[in-house]
Amino acid sequence: MPNNAKFWWLLSAVLLVWSLQVAGVFQQDLINEGGWNLVVRFLLAAFSPELNREFLLLTWDAALKTLAYAMCGTFLSVVIGFVGGILSCEIWWRSVSLKGFSLPWLFIRAILAIPRAIHELVWGLFFLNIFGLDPLVAVLAIAIPFGAITAKVFSEILDETPHAPLLALLNSGVAPSQAFVYSLIPQAFPNLLAYSFYRFECSIRSAAVLGIIGAGGLGYQILLSLQSLRYQQMWTFLFALLFLSGSTDFLSGWLRRRLGVPSRLDLNVLHLKQHQRLVREGDPIVALSLIGALILLIFSFWYIEADFTKLWSPRTAQLLTEVFQNLFPPDISLLDRMFALSAQTLAMSVLAITGAGSGGILLSFFAARRVAGKSFGSFSVPLTRFLLLFARAVPEPIWALILLFVMFPGILPGAIALAIHNLGILGRLMAEVIENIDERPLRSLQSLGASRSQVFLYGTIPLTFPRFLAYILYRWEVCVRATVIVGFVGAGGLGRLLTEQLSSFDYKGLLTTLIVLMVLTFFVDIISTMMRRSFR
Repeated sequence: MPNNAKFWWLLSAVLLVWSLQVAGVFQQDLINEGGWNLVVRFLLAAFSPELNREFLLLTWDAALKTLAYAMCGTFLSVVIGFVGGILSCEIWWRSVSLKGFSLPWLFIRAILAIPRAIHELVWGLFFLNIFGLDPLVAVLAIAIPFGAITAKVFSEILDETPHAPLLALLNSGVAPSQAFVYSLIPQAFPNLLAYSFYRFECSIRSAAVLGIIGAGGLGYQILLSLQSLRYQQMWTFLFALLFLSGSTDFLSGWLRRRLGVPSRLDLNVLHLKQHQRLVREGDPIVALSLIGALILLIFSFWYIEADFTKLWSPRTAQLLTEVFQNLFPPDISLLDRMFALSAQTLAMSVLAITGAGSGGILLSFFAARRVAGKSFGSFSVPLTRFLLLFARAVPEPIWALILLFVMFPGILPGAIALAIHNLGILGRLMAEVIENIDERPLRSLQSLGASRSQVFLYGTIPLTFPRFLAYILYRWEVCVRATVIVGFVGAGGLGRLLTEQLSSFDYKGLLTTLIVLMVLTFFVDIISTMMRRSFR
């Protein structure tokens, strides 16, 4: 093992022990014994969900609203991501620069890093103060941060796409925009579309989370049922959310396979050849699916009835002007308090990603058909995949509220809630890595007489573990942003303070907290990038 990798492993262990210390694991009682009766009632209610006709109609409306929010938000985020991805990719500026290489793409990437560092829940609370209880709040709260994230990923896809056809057209005198349209975009299209499907899956979860702040949909109904202890009704909404998330997951996976893209986050188009899959040009199934998506998009905009005229109304301009006037200067008197809250936020994210990563690695082998079907029986695959789906479909604040039945308030329930949710995401992504690995090294080991356990230890693990670590470190960055969500229900950290400041219209303090949160996010981003490079 290289020395730099040993250093990062040692630092990770120290950081984990420190996080446990900050969470109070070694100093205080963690379990509230009086809450177990509520947990039993909650679990038993799963066997008798509310199924009367009026309630099912309410569930149907909430599910459609969640789906429509996700569809509209994804569409706008893909539009923002496509434009921002081109403007922030290196190859575009190499193409348009006639006198050598210029670096405006670095400046644009830096600008886009700001909106993606702020969680969609914060955007939702901000727009709630501007637009009121309008569906526009949920759509914009998804579109802006997800658009910035999509732009970053799209730019990486375009930069990693083979450039030989593009350079040939440019050297022939073709304009850069035309050269992009006829060479680079068609090559990158399967990966761009595959990531758009993945972003839609994420939007379903975010739409449910945004319902918690009053935007409506399944998340809002789940929170109301949980707070009023109506567990039968809550399980009906949870089952509807599970069905919505599971259907989206299945359909997007099926379409990706038709397109020849092996996984959600595979950014290297060269992997298409490695997996011996070709894009089926003119595939009628894919074409019909895209037409269906277009119809669903039109329906979604019609169903939510968002008032987009508010974007350019005089009242909105007046409110935004007042907000920005009250933002500056930031309240530096909070900096002493920020240090302790930042430590809590960082500790919460470390505990969450440690639990999610460890559990995700373990469960991914039970969820992958290649391994589980041979070693554990075919029944383990659907069971494990259902558990992973349930873990990621339930929003983090709901997990946190359930945990608070039996745990005292603090950052530990928030960390466990984030761990459970991200466990579902990482387990599914890691299972795809296992199913899409190159089989040739494994066959070579088998031909040399290696047993099944030896093939697993010396073939499967070395081929998949680097990718596992990359996904874990990527989700660590997401966990830092997501601490805001569990802070909303009292789990502590910067998220709790942020929620209080938004509720009290303390915009100077809000700006200070956002700056500290963005600095912390960028710090984790830098550390995770360095760790990914050392583990390659």
